[in-house]
Amino acid sequence: MATTGAKLAPPLMGQVFDGPTGFAGVEATPEWAQEVKRLARERNATILAHNYQLPEIQDVADHVGDSLALSRIAAEAPEDTIVFCGVHFMAETAKILSPAKTVLIPDQRAGCSLADSITADELRAWKAEHPNAMVVSYVNTTAEVKALTDICCTSSNAVDVVASIDPDREVLFLPDQFLGAHVKRVTGRANMHIWAGECHVHAGINGDELTEQARTHPDAELFVHPECGCATSALYLAGEGAFPADRVHILSTGGMIDAAKAAKSSQVLVATEVGMLHQLRKAAPGIDFQAVNDRASCKYMKMITPAALLRCLVEGRDEVYVDPETAALGRNSVQRMIAIGNPGGGE
Repeated sequence: MATTGAKLAPPLMGQVFDGPTGFAGVEATPEWAQEVKRLARERNATILAHNYQLPEIQDVADHVGDSLALSRIAAEAPEDTIVFCGVHFMAETAKILSPAKTVLIPDQRAGCSLADSITADELRAWKAEHPNAMVVSYVNTTAEVKALTDICCTSSNAVDVVASIDPDREVLFLPDQFLGAHVKRVTGRANMHIWAGECHVHAGINGDELTEQARTHPDAELFVHPECGCATSALYLAGEGAFPADRVHILSTGGMIDAAKAAKSSQVLVATEVGMLHQLRKAAPGIDFQAVNDRASCKYMKMITPAALLRCLVEGRDEVYVDPETAALGRNSVQRMIAIGNPGGGE
């Protein structure tokens, strides 16, 4: 299929070049969007885009959402090829849940600082220190880490997953320290060990910024992702009465969409990656959504450019592979999470 696509390469493809920050040379014009849709049909592919993708990528996709929700959509999709516009671990998760399908990522160099904050070898060593512990891994992890995991979790169900484990059993929670701190605070679990990993974008949204934004926008609601360094500050503001508790919401990306539709304020301050604003504004166009930190942009997410997506569909690249044994073990950890109930969204 890749050879056929290359022979039929559209004129736009001749403009694509590999630049210092990824594939470039093509703008998101109506001609580009039409060609992307045509090529996807030709390849029998469905295009999935994460909420943090560029707006033009989100707008051309067949489905937009968080990583786990998209991976579950991929498993049910009738198409036999999945084009995952996101970072690499997300495409791996889609492959884990759809082993018989071809999974493509428009640029395999699109990594993730959070997923990279723990390796399989590091997890093996940590497990050896706590041989009877249950390992709970956030979905934002590599396939190899998922394969060493007992139960996966999402940001929306992490509390439920940890609460489902025997209270006398130790828990190793990884890799996000801010989500882990949130879960430990809510569950009150003393025997929970938290890996010191973080998403560099979310960690950079700090409490001082949030406090200042809340002070200058007293009538706004706050949507805060639990990966953020400012999540504790948001809860502190609510707990101290500095900001109305009913207007502070700690939410996954999928939860933010639902909350946007139910928001009562005319303005919402959003603490997460700035790509999320596009879907929020579409979900509730009458609300003024503003980023707590407008510099919170993930360079890896933004590597999925119009040029990269076009190249992917023309050349059938880059294909994502997961070793079958690794995939089977990783799939078990995801299925255990779903069996607990409330699988929620992804990150």
